[in-house]
Amino acid sequence: MEILNERFNLRVDGDRLWRSLMDMAKVGATVKGGCNRQALSDEDRAGRDLFCGWSVAAGCKIRIDAMGNIFARLEGKDPSRAAILIGSHLDTQPTGGKFDGVYGVLCGLEILRTLNAFGFETNGPLEVVVWTNEEGARFSPAMNGSGVWAGAIDQSEAYRQQSTDGKTFREELERIGYLGSHRASPFPVRAAFEAHIEQGPVLENEGKQIGVVTGVQGIRWYDLSIEGVPAHAGTTPMRLRRDPAQTFARVIFEISRDVETIDSDARITFGVLRSAPTSRNTVPQTMQASVDLRHPKLETLDYMETRLRDVIDDECRRSGTVGKLDCIWDSPAVTFDSNCVESVRVAAQQLGCRARDIVSGAGHDSVYISRVAPTAMIFVPCAGGLSHNEAESATAEDLEAGCNVLLQAVLAIDERE
Repeated sequence: MEILNERFNLRVDGDRLWRSLMDMAKVGATVKGGCNRQALSDEDRAGRDLFCGWSVAAGCKIRIDAMGNIFARLEGKDPSRAAILIGSHLDTQPTGGKFDGVYGVLCGLEILRTLNAFGFETNGPLEVVVWTNEEGARFSPAMNGSGVWAGAIDQSEAYRQQSTDGKTFREELERIGYLGSHRASPFPVRAAFEAHIEQGPVLENEGKQIGVVTGVQGIRWYDLSIEGVPAHAGTTPMRLRRDPAQTFARVIFEISRDVETIDSDARITFGVLRSAPTSRNTVPQTMQASVDLRHPKLETLDYMETRLRDVIDDECRRSGTVGKLDCIWDSPAVTFDSNCVESVRVAAQQLGCRARDIVSGAGHDSVYISRVAPTAMIFVPCAGGLSHNEAESATAEDLEAGCNVLLQAVLAIDERE
C-alpha cells in the first residue's frame, strides 16, 4: 500500500513539458507558427539530436537501430524484465504543427524526468522511443520505421524508397547520421503506450480531456489513374472528348455520395491530383490521384473498395477512358490490448479526468507495435480538431493531464508481477 500511495502521488511537471515542446517546435519552425521536420531531413536530424541530448541528461542509454528508430532506456530495479515502451515520432508534415507525434515522445521523456526528480525507481526498464518516418510525407508509405521493426515491412524495400526529392531512404538515413547498428526487430516488450493529440474534434466538442483509445480504424491507400485522349481545347466538341478530367470529376461525385450513405465512420479522400500534359488549352491525356479509404470494420472497407472500383469502371466505360486503381498500402483495423486500455481508463478515473472511449481515425505507429506487443494509446484534445496544420494547438492543461494519465498507466503495468 505504501508503494501504491507513493506512485499515486507522482505528478509530471507541466511547465517543463510545455517548455520542451516549445523548444522542439523551434526546430524546423515555419513562418505561420508550425513545424517542418520531414523525415531524415536536416531538421529531423536536429530534432533527433535535441531529444538524444535531453535523454542522456536524464540518465538514459541511447540505442539506434537500422531504421533510425531511437530508444532511450532508463534501467529499473530489474533490467532483465521486459521493457515498457513509451513514444511516438518527431517527423512532421511539410506544414505540420507543434504537437502531432512530438507530444508522445516528450511525454515519455517527461515521465523519466519526473521519476528522477522524485527518486522513484520502476521495477523494470522504461524506454522512450522515436519511430522513424511516421508521417510518410517525404517517404511513402507512412510508419515504415515501426513497420519494419514489427516485421510488417521489409527493410530492404524500405531502404529503396525514394523521397519526394529523389533520395533513397537509406542514403538519407546514413547522411544524417542515424543509420544505427542494432537490428530493427522486436525485443521483449511488457507494454507499449503512445500519447497523441486527437487530430479530430470529438473530445473538444464533448468537453472531454482524455480519449481512451480502444483501437484504430482500417486504412487503405490507392493510386488512381484515368487514361484518355489528348485533344485541342478549342476545337474538340464536349460530346466527342475522351476526357479523363471529366471522368475523374464524375467518379468523385458518385463515390462521395455513396460513402455518405454508409455510416458516419466511412471516409474517402482524393488528393495529390495531377494531369498530363499540364497545358491550359489541351484536354489532358491522363488524370492521376491518391485515394484514401477508412473505416473501423473490415467488411465495410471491403465494400467501399468494391464500390469504388465499380464506379470507376462505369464512368470510364461511359466516357471511353481507361481507369486503373492500385492498392499501395493496407493497414487493417486494430483493437488494442484490453489490459493496457483498462490501465489508461482507470488512471483517468483516478485522476478525475473527463474521459471517454474513442477509436482513432488516423494511423499511428501503435498500429504496427500492437502486432508484437500489448499496446494502448491516450488522446488529448486539439483546438478545432486541427492537425497536419500549422495552426495545430493544444492547451498546456490538457497536455499535462494526458501525461499524468500516461504516467499512472505505465506505473500500473510496471508494478504487476
